[in-house]
Amino acid sequence: MKKRLIVASVMVSFFFSAVYGQKRLPDEVAYKIKNEAFTNSKVEETAQWLTDFLGPRLTASKNGQRAEASVKDKMTEFGLSNARQEFAVKFTRGGWENEKNYIALTAPYYTAFAATPRAWSGGTKGLVSGEAVYLDVNTEEDLAKYKGTLSGKIVLMPVTTNYTINFEPLASRVNDARLDELARDPRPAASPGRPGVLPAAYALREKIANFLKEEKPLAILAGEGSFNVPSSRGLTYTAGQPEPTPEISLPIEDHGRMVRLVQKNIPVKLELDIKNTFYPTDTLVNNVIAEIPGSDPKLKNEVVMIGAHLDSWHGGTGGADNGSGCIVMLEAMRIIKSLGISPRRTIRIALWGGEEQGLFGSRGYAQNLLYDLKDHKKLSGYDNFVLYLNMDNGSGRFRGIYLEENDMAVPYFKTWMEPFISLGFTTLSLRRTGSTDHVSFNMLGLPAYQFIQDPLEYGRTYHTLMDTYERLSLEDLRVNAALVAWFALNAAQDADRIPVKPGVLEKLKEQQNIRFY
Repeated sequence: MKKRLIVASVMVSFFFSAVYGQKRLPDEVAYKIKNEAFTNSKVEETAQWLTDFLGPRLTASKNGQRAEASVKDKMTEFGLSNARQEFAVKFTRGGWENEKNYIALTAPYYTAFAATPRAWSGGTKGLVSGEAVYLDVNTEEDLAKYKGTLSGKIVLMPVTTNYTINFEPLASRVNDARLDELARDPRPAASPGRPGVLPAAYALREKIANFLKEEKPLAILAGEGSFNVPSSRGLTYTAGQPEPTPEISLPIEDHGRMVRLVQKNIPVKLELDIKNTFYPTDTLVNNVIAEIPGSDPKLKNEVVMIGAHLDSWHGGTGGADNGSGCIVMLEAMRIIKSLGISPRRTIRIALWGGEEQGLFGSRGYAQNLLYDLKDHKKLSGYDNFVLYLNMDNGSGRFRGIYLEENDMAVPYFKTWMEPFISLGFTTLSLRRTGSTDHVSFNMLGLPAYQFIQDPLEYGRTYHTLMDTYERLSLEDLRVNAALVAWFALNAAQDADRIPVKPGVLEKLKEQQNIRFY
């Protein structure tokens, strides 16, 4: 690729250094980014605001909508342009809010439990009580013995997880051996994909759910979450349908205790008072978006995007999942803006809605602005899409990046990463990773990537009551914000851009019934 002189900005003239045949901004800019990130950080302030003040941010909830408006104002406060709540899709589940939550064992003795109602499940008619029945079901035929017996009872769902003592540390960093493994291209060893078959366990789960709808028990209790901390989950529900039976997630320790008592023929009784409110059917999923506008007449309509999902589950305050990503992306934009740099391309931040229910926000953005899957045609935003960087694996430090089998991206990141190797960013992986918002763009062949992160204690705390401010590593978030600011600026200033993966859109056209949401 040709070496070119880059247009001067307000603050500094940018010259790309030639490294491995690719180009990057000079070390002076890397220094200024690090200095702003580490000596004038707003990470702690933003972290407390986003978790403690904004609280849980369940999709389409009143508090989630309050958070969207507050984040839009924060973007404006940081000096970003065109801050807005942008429609993504209609949300068929409608809005839901938990307003009261009490559950306790009353026999054979009294114990109050930590529990979390499943989102979009129903409430009780005030304080109610009932006897617990264990649904000991391993096959569909086992359901017959419970027919006509569960009305007015509290159902203990089948045990799916048994706790075993784990001698591994509760929090950890990625070790060198794992990083070496991630750096190796996995494609030669990959086997061709085979058609998926619905596992028997999932089929049985659906049979049980339909059976319980007919039986109408007082409540349903499931063991989800360990260390005496319940997880947060939701039901598949469509607004306007009859209010579902109350479903409550209990830690496996409390659930298991009651199951063992019932199996010993010891009567188990509970009392519950659950108040959940359902909101109208015309609820929307929005994304919160803002920009630093591009300045180059030829490139200003091209977009470098950074993002994370704003929504969280309702149990905690969404600290690691994914307040951490939102904090990093907001701080990265603040850093760029504070340096007075006017990028050639537009740098856009997008904090997505509805990720936890199926990437609704990012998929809606892709459908509305990038590619029409129904008619299989590119929209105006497709060819202007330069790069998307995503964070959604907890609060841990970036150790590298998953490049989604796009070999053409390697020279760019190999060059860009040089000034940050000393901070532990060392690994370029051609592996694919899923389950978060970059997938909405990568499926279209676009350069969209998720970072490799230290796991810390993410695996035992996300989607639980523990996912709060305390799960955040502020030091790691400061490093991550500096890296995002640096990569975004390099992509925005480079005369060249990472190519899309060839042939992806052609393969999409061959597939039937593909949709974003």
